[in-house]
This record gives sequence, C-alpha cells and structure tokens, in this order.
Amino acid sequence: MAKRRPSGDGMVRKRNDGRWEGRIVVGHKENGESIFRYVYAPTQKKLSTKLRQHIDSYQGADLTEQSRMTLSEWLDKWLENMADTLRPNALRNYRSYIENHIKPGLGDKQLARITPKDVQQFNEKLSDSLASGTVRRIHTTLHGALKAAQQAHLIASNPTEQIIAPRFSYGAKQILTDKQLDVFMKVIAEDEIWCNFFYTELTTGLRRGEICGLKWEDFDEVAGTLKVCRTVYRETGGGLTAGDTKTYAGTRRIVLPASTVQVLHERKKSALTEWIFPNPLKPEQPTNPGSAYRRLKVLLKRAGLPNIRFHDKSHPYALNFFWGIMGYLEPSIQ
Repeated sequence: MAKRRPSGDGMVRKRNDGRWEGRIVVGHKENGESIFRYVYAPTQKKLSTKLRQHIDSYQGADLTEQSRMTLSEWLDKWLENMADTLRPNALRNYRSYIENHIKPGLGDKQLARITPKDVQQFNEKLSDSLASGTVRRIHTTLHGALKAAQQAHLIASNPTEQIIAPRFSYGAKQILTDKQLDVFMKVIAEDEIWCNFFYTELTTGLRRGEICGLKWEDFDEVAGTLKVCRTVYRETGGGLTAGDTKTYAGTRRIVLPASTVQVLHERKKSALTEWIFPNPLKPEQPTNPGSAYRRLKVLLKRAGLPNIRFHDKSHPYALNFFWGIMGYLEPSIQ
C-alpha cells in the first residue's frame, strides 16, 4: 500500500507544452488516496514561487472529497445544519441573503477555490446597490458559512478573514426637535392604551422587541431600574416568542428617570398579567412589536411629524436628547 502523503506535499514537472506544473497534496479521499491541487507557470522559477505560496496555504490542512462541491451546495447544507440553532427571523434573513445575493454572486464557484479577491469583488459589487448595513450582514453570513466549511475540512482557510470586512456608513438619524417632541408627547398623552408604552420607550431607548418583552419581575421600583433580558419576535407562521436579547451585551440593567419610575409604579397597580405592556386584547400575551411599529406611524401622522423609524429613537444621540428634556416633560405625565 502506498504511503499516505501529508497535506502540503508538493511535486514539480515540466509538461510537453513547455509549461511547468506543480501538484500539491491538499487532502485525502475516504480510501486514503491523495487529493491534489495543480499550479501552472511558464518557467520553473515562477512555478516555485507560486507553489511555495500554495504549500504554505495548505500546510496542515486535510481536505475531503466534498471540498469539490460548489458554494451553493455547501450553503444549502450549512443552512440545514443551522436551522435548529437559529431563531426563525435570523434563519429567514440568512436564507434571503444567500438566495438573493450570495448564490447569484459566488454560488457557482467551487468551495475550495474561492479567493479573498473573489470575496472583495463580491462586496464591492454589492456596495454599488445596497446599503452598507445590508452589505455587512451579507458578508457576516458568508463569513459564518465559510468558517463552518473550514472547520469541516472543506477549505484550508477562510477567504473572508483575509480582507477588511465592509464597514457601516452611518447616515444622519432623523430625530424630533424640542418643539416636535412636545407635540408628540401631547398626542400620545391622548392615547390611553399606548401612552405609557411610548413614554417608556422615549426615556429608555429600548428596541421594540425589548420593551414588548418586559415583565414586572424586571422592574425594581426601589432601585429605579429595569432589567433588559429578553426580546419578543414573531416566528414563521405568525406566533410571538419571547427569547433572549440579540447578544449577551444586550442583557443589561438600565437606570430610569424618576418620571418613568412613577409611570410604571402607577401602571403596576392595575396590572393583570406578568407583562408590563401586554397585548391590549389578549393580556396574557405581550404586545406585538409590529403593532407598536404601526401605532407609532399612526401617532406621528396624527401629530403631523416626520415618519421617523422606531429604532432611531434609541440611538445614543437621540436618547441623550430625550433625557435632557425630561425636566419639562415630566409634568405632562403626572
């Protein structure tokens, strides 16, 4: 039986057409036979340089026969493996990025032959038509899939780690001016169902899912704090689920202004369920984040205010702005 050759082992020969060919062992089949990668150059000197680069890249790697599959084929397998570990919304986003962008751009390439240059050109092309945040999320998805491929010995290295990841390009956030906020507060004060919800959101900067996921056990009235440890999101099929915050750093305890403590203190007196902001029609359930979003749009339109995004108000600048004007807003909540 032939001796098993180590990955990274290289061989050189001159072809009949005059070119030089280098052959590198990059892995092994199930029966022990070597898997090769081939390198070509017009001269032996140039071949030696290229061969050394490839040998360094594959040193210690031991790829399997599956490394010949295309990126599209691997992405299908990867998503299938990830289905039980991702939230439905995250899985849906990953699938959208893959089907709409990654497969059309890189899917036909053999998994083990995707280069950092390929990834860089792919990102640049996306940047021509998509927002920076979207490009970043697509890149993160591709990075995760290729990292898993590396761990499965399908590629020797992850090409996404050899380039600079796309950066977010933050545009100016549209927030309400002092005068506009005063108008907004007057409008929500007339909304008996949503007034406390939006006042709490304005004074804390919480995300929709986070404020919908608050329970009375999270409210420490004596300390004047809220513990943020879960978020509400909609599953595929329509049901609501309360899960952990988006990241470990998302679990935090925030200090409330005195006015918000007072609002929650009064609200707790008539609480019917564990949720601080329950569904108005089904109190045993939390408020639907989608309903909160739609109500915000209605109230902004009623007040004649700009159609700002819900999450813009939790931007640090906006949050500081709201805290800075608490002094003259507190009386309107008494």
